[in-house]
Amino acid sequence: GCIYRDQYKLDAAVAEYSKAIQLQEGFARAFLNRGIALHEQLNLSAAIQDFDAATLVDPSYADAYWNKALTLLLAGQFAKGWQLNEWRWKIRNAPYDIRNFTPPLWLGSESLRGKTILLHGEQGLGDTIQFCRYSRLVAELGARVLLEVQKPLVGLLSSLDGVSEVFGRGEPLPNFDVHCPMLSLPLAFQTHLDNVPNGSGYLRASSDKLAQWTSTLGERGSARRIGLVWSGSTGHANDRNRSIPLEQLVRFLPAHHEYFSLQKEVRQQDLAALSGKQSPRHFGERIVDFSDTAALCELMDLVISVDTSVAHLAGSIGRDTWILLPYVPDWRWMLDRIDSPWYPSVTLIRQTRMGDWEGALQSAGRLLI
Repeated sequence: GCIYRDQYKLDAAVAEYSKAIQLQEGFARAFLNRGIALHEQLNLSAAIQDFDAATLVDPSYADAYWNKALTLLLAGQFAKGWQLNEWRWKIRNAPYDIRNFTPPLWLGSESLRGKTILLHGEQGLGDTIQFCRYSRLVAELGARVLLEVQKPLVGLLSSLDGVSEVFGRGEPLPNFDVHCPMLSLPLAFQTHLDNVPNGSGYLRASSDKLAQWTSTLGERGSARRIGLVWSGSTGHANDRNRSIPLEQLVRFLPAHHEYFSLQKEVRQQDLAALSGKQSPRHFGERIVDFSDTAALCELMDLVISVDTSVAHLAGSIGRDTWILLPYVPDWRWMLDRIDSPWYPSVTLIRQTRMGDWEGALQSAGRLLI
């Protein structure tokens, strides 16, 4: 079953997991694995049933609770989803570090008046960009807010509303009274679809960076400036589904616009496409950190991105952004909608079949004509 799932033969995977469940009574891991495969088929109700079956066998099965959380969040069922998402700290082989701070965890119950709280990034750069918006809400509760984030984000987040100090991960931290991981903030503030905190303009590029990149880009003509991001980190668990070969992307780009690469690194297989007639202008190492990327985003008329941190960045500064999503998207984009409650300026362009970027790119290309 796991081999078939790795090959995206999901019907076969589900069948094999079902055999395993028949052969061994109370096989919690088989219920979990079948639930994950059903989630990837977007059969969400059946997936939830399997995660529940796994936890009925083993009430402490953190992986099953956490996967149920992701399925509920994808379905827009935030209340229960945020609660179960706290099981992420107990899953096996977690892809993030568990912080053992002495000060207690804050999840919204206790007063913060007069206290110092540390909000810390825990997973990807995009997660930090998405959930740092809660800093202002925490400060409004009377707290002094410290922010610990990934080092490439320090410059960008230094002007974030509500934050007293920003630290890069690994730097010495001052004393604080309580802490909260950023992906626990939606639970602390009981976030639902109708009260998502303002997602437009809570980040901004510095005036110095804007001046620098305005000079670098040069005088603009009448052509529309469009920023492109076609791939993310190769280490991302879902990279093969979310990234697009540059050669495939540029085939759908009308020639009458001006295109710019907003990503610092380019994969070996994309280098040839960077020298083509329709290739975006690429800056490479001149993009030092996300403060540079933020300035580039602000200077674009439109950003088109796969599901990476730059998509979050463009949305957070309020730039018009089209996000190209795989058939099974990350939970935060939910299903069957072209907009996002997290970012008002974002339009979602989805695959309609597993692995089929052609249809999504054709849709984007038609909108650009």
